[in-house]
Amino acid sequence: MPTCTTTADSQVCLSSLKDRPDADVVIYDGQCAFCTGQVERLARWDRRGRLSFLSLHDPIVAERYPDLTREQLMDQMYVIDQVGQRHGGAAAFRYLSRKLPRLWLLGPIMHIPFSLPLWQWCYRQVAKRRYRIAGKEACDGDACDVHFK
Repeated sequence: MPTCTTTADSQVCLSSLKDRPDADVVIYDGQCAFCTGQVERLARWDRRGRLSFLSLHDPIVAERYPDLTREQLMDQMYVIDQVGQRHGGAAAFRYLSRKLPRLWLLGPIMHIPFSLPLWQWCYRQVAKRRYRIAGKEACDGDACDVHFK
């Protein structure tokens, strides 16, 4: 059953692995308001049902993807494609730019030869400030400690 949230304008449902077992899996920080907002945007743009979504805090992530450490997952979003390849950070966004029509305009820019290190740097700058971008000044527990050190 998808996880749904309702805003003033609309309802957004995040499909899980159970709903779409053959879809690419987006693993994100479900305790981060900024991250959740971006993932909800991806879900709205995923009209063809190509994606499923998992919070890195869901125990199934450690079971299914033991090679991805909690630290790696806290550092960046991951997309696990249908053949099991891992795409992290800007590479995940680059991968999604080929999958979601709303991102196709960014595709040529994201795929300029030798540009991935620049995109990864930009992604890291946003990722390490994501809790502050969402207006959070302190952590509730240890979920975001790594980003306030």
